[in-house]
This record gives sequence, structure tokens and C-alpha cells, in this order.
Amino acid sequence: MARAGLGSGWHCAFANDFDPMKVATYVNNYGNGDIQLGDIAKLALDDLPADAVDLSWASFPCQDLSLAGDYRGLGRERDNTLTRSGTFWPFWKLMRELVQRGRAPRTIVLENVYGVLTSHGGKDFAAIASALSGSGYRFGTVVINAALFVPQSRPRVFFIAIHKNEKIPKPLVDDGPQRLWHPPALLEAHTGMAAEARKKWLWWNVPAPAARNTIFADVIEDHPTGVEWHTANETKYLLSLMSDKNRAKVAAAKKTGRQMVAGVYRRTRTDKDGIKRQRAEVRFDDIAGCLRTPSGGSSRQTILVVEGNKVRSRLLSPREAARLMGLSDDYRLPARYNDAYHVCGDGVCAPVVRHLAQHILEPILAANQAKVFAAAE
Repeated sequence: MARAGLGSGWHCAFANDFDPMKVATYVNNYGNGDIQLGDIAKLALDDLPADAVDLSWASFPCQDLSLAGDYRGLGRERDNTLTRSGTFWPFWKLMRELVQRGRAPRTIVLENVYGVLTSHGGKDFAAIASALSGSGYRFGTVVINAALFVPQSRPRVFFIAIHKNEKIPKPLVDDGPQRLWHPPALLEAHTGMAAEARKKWLWWNVPAPAARNTIFADVIEDHPTGVEWHTANETKYLLSLMSDKNRAKVAAAKKTGRQMVAGVYRRTRTDKDGIKRQRAEVRFDDIAGCLRTPSGGSSRQTILVVEGNKVRSRLLSPREAARLMGLSDDYRLPARYNDAYHVCGDGVCAPVVRHLAQHILEPILAANQAKVFAAAE
């Protein structure tokens, strides 16, 4: 999805993933000329482009940096095997070797979940910062919630690094943090970095996007593919799992006079008697919750569609999930529901990528292209 966000002005020289299904999805959309299936730890320099590239983008696995992964972080498990998020290190080994061979990527972007700011007490964030700075990159980090661009709550952390030989136009860097992109957790992580890494730090000056003009209801299919509407009894049972507070939200939605779409999340809650019960919690704030991979039933979002007194429910469809990631309707998804949902839940929001490319990456690359032309003259 980074490629989808970058757009047609960029040429992909190399891509890699170890998941055959994801590789097949990539090939189905872009052809097989530049993607390689396999473990990144087994890649060698000869597998990569021979010349320095403008951008190296890595969205490494996030499970061990989130609550679902118990915040195991970037380290190794007890048997000395890498954690899933530990695949950052073989990626960085390749980047470091490229630098040593004079083929350093001009820019590098690393994308991950919000948990990277706090995992291992901030040590993971500090380790990434030291890796970047120690290889000759100036860098900064921004936190961007996809909800600024699409109706989905999806905060993600982006490390944006520029090689020391590249000129950075002054307007792209601010004197200090910006409230929109640098939340308190990021400021705290920044204080935990090594002194040498802080010397290479940049406060990126990213403009705010135009106000989002879509809501959750806008992405909903009238005739969904890949999912079936629940029966009346199934919807009734879902409503029965709601607390009085959540049922009141449904009642309020009925009175709005417009179609209301909500995400429903099943949670285990302890009631007033100390008994753990399954509860259905609903949000009518016109945005979806964060898409995740369908590792379990709770990871697949259920939607509730309210039109007057009519209430329907079903799983979010694959195409709706793709729309929530900012993908166009001609983006080809896998045929199996779980595969399509996995592709979307494990991806990066395309409009966020485009925003960073337009306002940070492309201006830097353009400035340095002008520098090269000036030197040639």
C-alpha cells in the first residue's frame, strides 16, 4: 500500500514480503517484475538494486510492539529467535551495508504502530533512533492518524530519515514540535534517545491536510460482496450483548433522520457482580475503529447500520475495508474474505503515504536533483 500511496510518479525497483498471499496480491495489482517472496533475513545486497534509490520504505511487523503482542518489542525470544517486530534488524543490516558500499538510500521511511513509542520503556524507539543516526541519517518522527484522511481511527508512527549528503529545504523543518504530529508520548520517547541521536533529530514541518469530507457511511456498500447480512435473530442477539449505555446510543441513532453506521466491538467486561461477560460496544462517531488482521473473530469489525427504526448488522466487507485504507475500487483484493481483510488490516493508509511524499519526500528529492543539475552545469 506504500506503493499505492506514492503514486504513478514513483517507480518501484524492489519489493519483498515473506507472505505468499500478500505477494500474490501485489503481483495481481502491479505485476511480478520487482517483488521477491522470502524472508528478509535471507536477502543479500546482490538481491537489491545496484544503484542508490530515492526511498527505502519498511513497514515491519507490529505485533510485538502492541498490546496484542505483550510489547515484546524489537528483541529476541528466549530461544534466540527474532520476535516478529525484530525483523527490523535484518532490514537495517541491509541498509547499513548499502551505506558502507556507497549505495545509501537517499531517504528512508519506517512505519509502525503507536506502541513503538513506549515498548520496552522507550528502548525500542531509542534503538531505532540510534540505528538511523549511527548510519549517517538525520531523522524525525511524526504520528499521523489516518482519520485525518479516511473515516478510520488508525494512528501510526513514521520515522522519516534523510541521508546526510542530501540537502533539506529549510521550510520542511521546524524549530520544535507541532501539536498535530508530535503528541506527548512522542516527546517522551524523544527524551529517551541517546545524545548522539538527538543531535541528528529533525522536527518535521508537515502541513495539516484539508478537512476530511467523508464519513463511515460513505464507504458502505449497498450490495456488499464477500459478506452476508445477519439474520434478524443474529442482529437481535448482538443488541442483547449491549449495556444500557450502548443501547441508548442505538436509540439516539434511530432519531437522527439519516443513515448511521457504527462499528461494533465484542469485549469481555466484568459486571457489577464480578462476573466476566461478553459485551458488544458500539461507536457512532462516523469513523471505523482501527482495522486489524483477522486473527480472531474480535479482530474483524462488525458494522451496525441504522436507518430510522430499521437496524441491520454484518461483518465489514473486504471492499469497505479497502476503502477505509484509501484504496481505489479498482485495487484487486484476494478472493478469500480473511485474506482480503488481512491485506487491509496489515497495510498502511495510502493517503497518509501520499501526504508524506508530497510534503516531505518529493520536495527533498527535487531540491537535490536541482543541486545535481547545478553541479553539472
